[in-house]
Amino acid sequence: MPRNTYTPPHRRRIYLLRHGSVEYIAADGRRYSSDERPLSEKGREEARAAGRFLRDAGVAPDRVITSNLPRTIQTAEEVLTALDSRIEIEQVPALKEISSGNVAEIPAGDLERDYAQAFVGVIPDSRRYLRGETFGAMIDRVYREVDRIVADTGWDVLLLVLHGAINRAILSYALTGTRTYLGNFQQSAGCINVLDVGGDWVVRAVNIAPRDPAHTRTRATTMEEQYQHYLATR
Repeated sequence: MPRNTYTPPHRRRIYLLRHGSVEYIAADGRRYSSDERPLSEKGREEARAAGRFLRDAGVAPDRVITSNLPRTIQTAEEVLTALDSRIEIEQVPALKEISSGNVAEIPAGDLERDYAQAFVGVIPDSRRYLRGETFGAMIDRVYREVDRIVADTGWDVLLLVLHGAINRAILSYALTGTRTYLGNFQQSAGCINVLDVGGDWVVRAVNIAPRDPAHTRTRATTMEEQYQHYLATR
């Protein structure tokens, strides 16, 4: 009598990273715009730590995608150096971070709420990130690109280096298969998420922080820390 067997579907692997910590103030004292912010030296070390973590695990990506913003490109460069990989980095502008409005125009009494609660709970499409882009508009552009990337079967291991809000959108999509945006996913600077895709999505790990694996450094969220930076430098 033939033995019952089961062959799991073929799944491809995605290593979804958040960029490292950034500089907010240029050497000449000018405040960087959100699109300009480069990695700080701390951010470069976070990226190198992520690269070493992946290298020691034997990870060998055959495709690398970032947004078109300097902080994701620089993070990917540091990771690839640690991996001793010369893969070309593909920049996808539609995967850039959600755009804020002019923070200076937000009433002082609303600033703390707008920062601290920016990623709390299930976020409706109509909510604007710091009075800027709606979450719905961001989700539309991100999901289109994610579907396009997944539909391309020419890769097996993808290194995807993006942003906090964008990573949350992808993780939410992977978990729910819907437009539900789960805001409470913490994405530490330089963190790694591990996902598989192949007819379905499998979320294997979230917010691995190679420099602080037990997350002892802080209990503040990234947005709370960003608000502290804003208050200190405005």
